[in-house]
Amino acid sequence: MGKRKIIIINGPNLNLLGRREPEIYGYQTFEQYFEILKDKFSETVDLEYFQSNHEGALIDKIHEVGFYYDGIVLNAGAYTHTSIAIADAMAGVKTPVVEVHISNVHARESFRHHSYISKHSKGIIIGFGLRGYDFAVQTFL
Repeated sequence: MGKRKIIIINGPNLNLLGRREPEIYGYQTFEQYFEILKDKFSETVDLEYFQSNHEGALIDKIHEVGFYYDGIVLNAGAYTHTSIAIADAMAGVKTPVVEVHISNVHARESFRHHSYISKHSKGIIIGFGLRGYDFAVQTFL
């Protein structure tokens, strides 16, 4: 069996990691962390990364990869709590999705306690910082 094809998809404001609310999200950019992940999994995973602040672009990417990739790691950001459309996109594809959140959303504002996308997720990883992406990739191996 060859390398697994996995994509990490990040939603709105995650392009600001390292600068946005570092007391919650840390000081490392996602691009810096992604290089660490690529190195760690280089033998077993063909790892890609996509980020957008636009709901439709996230849906388009899920559609694009959702029948051909071995896994999707999705941090939909605030769309987790608002987007039925992203949930529908996940339900409509075959590729399994692991939902990731950097912070413990249940220790934050009450509106963050509900996820529209969890129902369509293989599993959910919450509150382990950027390491949650590492854990998510491992679930596909």
